[in-house]
Amino acid sequence: MLRFLSRTFASVQTQRKLDSAAVLQSFLLSDSASSGSIERTVMEPKLYRPPPEVRGMTSLDKDAFTQTITVPALQVPTGVLNKVVKSLKKSTIQRPGVHRVVQDKEESSSFRLVLLDPHRVSSVGSFSEAEEEALRSFGVSEELKQYELKLTYDNLKTEEVLEAVLPQGQDVTSAFSRVGHIAHMNLRDHQLPYKNLIGQVIMDKNPGVTCVINKTNMIDSTYRNFKMEVLAGEENMVAKVKENGVTYEFDFSRVYWNSRLSTEHQRVVQLVKRGDTVFDVFAGVGPFAVPAARVGAKVLANDLNPESHRWLQHNCKLNKVESKVQTFNLDGRDFIRGPLKQELPALLKGESAVHVVMNLPGLALEFLDAFRGLLQLEPPCEQNLPTVHCYGFSKDDNPEADVVERASRSLGFPLEDKCSVHFVRNVAPNKDMMCVRFTVPKEVLFCSEAKT
Repeated sequence: MLRFLSRTFASVQTQRKLDSAAVLQSFLLSDSASSGSIERTVMEPKLYRPPPEVRGMTSLDKDAFTQTITVPALQVPTGVLNKVVKSLKKSTIQRPGVHRVVQDKEESSSFRLVLLDPHRVSSVGSFSEAEEEALRSFGVSEELKQYELKLTYDNLKTEEVLEAVLPQGQDVTSAFSRVGHIAHMNLRDHQLPYKNLIGQVIMDKNPGVTCVINKTNMIDSTYRNFKMEVLAGEENMVAKVKENGVTYEFDFSRVYWNSRLSTEHQRVVQLVKRGDTVFDVFAGVGPFAVPAARVGAKVLANDLNPESHRWLQHNCKLNKVESKVQTFNLDGRDFIRGPLKQELPALLKGESAVHVVMNLPGLALEFLDAFRGLLQLEPPCEQNLPTVHCYGFSKDDNPEADVVERASRSLGFPLEDKCSVHFVRNVAPNKDMMCVRFTVPKEVLFCSEAKT
């Protein structure tokens, strides 16, 4: 149902955009037909578009985007300038690097020109009642002047540049994931001929981004990293990021990091209390382990990737929690049947909660069989059995039921009505990331048959 609603919403949004574009085009065409008026001069639809000659450009030539356009302007006495600009904030021009107030070359220094957005103001009748009242109260004439404004590459938005360069009718992407100074993109096949230009534009238009990369293959399910190529900027892959008040450093080319999981990391860590114990089976560089230790939990964190393990240790020291975190470089199943198994009997007798985090959504559900017959002696009570937070991808029409069924099959125990499922995020069309949360049943933990 969630997937159906999201698709329906996307369809409605797309139709609204198409309808709005049609209305705008009709409006622009009707204005351009008015001869001898300012509307014809400033309401051309290409006012904010780069010259057509840049279409197909693969090596960025910034000078080719330069053009001069005509925009409406108001002549305003300097004494009321700030008040007028504030009153007209919805109607003034809004372009990257363009000043809304310029010198009036035809008048004395006691006047300035306030540049207006031609898509909002085409005549004196375009001002709202409030704006008209403000202009009258400040003694400003509503007569519109024309100003020749030079637009350069620096004044264009990312989408405008890429739409002008890429083939018409093709998808244009300006979306990326920010990882410290690195912008991470997933370009499509038709965008690859323009990849270096796209990288340069992304770096130019986003302060702080000094490296743009493109993923060149799927994530490796073993170490959860992927091959990448640098599209623009420096080849420094060591990123420094801050998430939920915690600082992390890592080599983005050799470990897994996803900035879109910040909310999920925080959600799970908020369930952890001081004195609890957390077993992080697939810890990565520590986005669950480090903040859990910061709230006072004892943490045992593991990752098979030697690079992830190295940066996990580094981040524990960086955040001064190394004394609260034991780190391991093991296969997830070996970690469950080793360190977790050794610690669990004593923890079952205690009162503090035990959490097991399994964030390897491509495979984690299959690792649940490691809990079968893990312990031999059943405790006198079951109130402190560990709580598992296990992640999985699903392409099923009913992803909640799908992950529960797969978790149940791996455990050898039915979890229906004995667990909760949390939707994390939509990873791709028809692919959701889910988190199934349950208490490990004693029938599983103490069963006589352990799967090898």
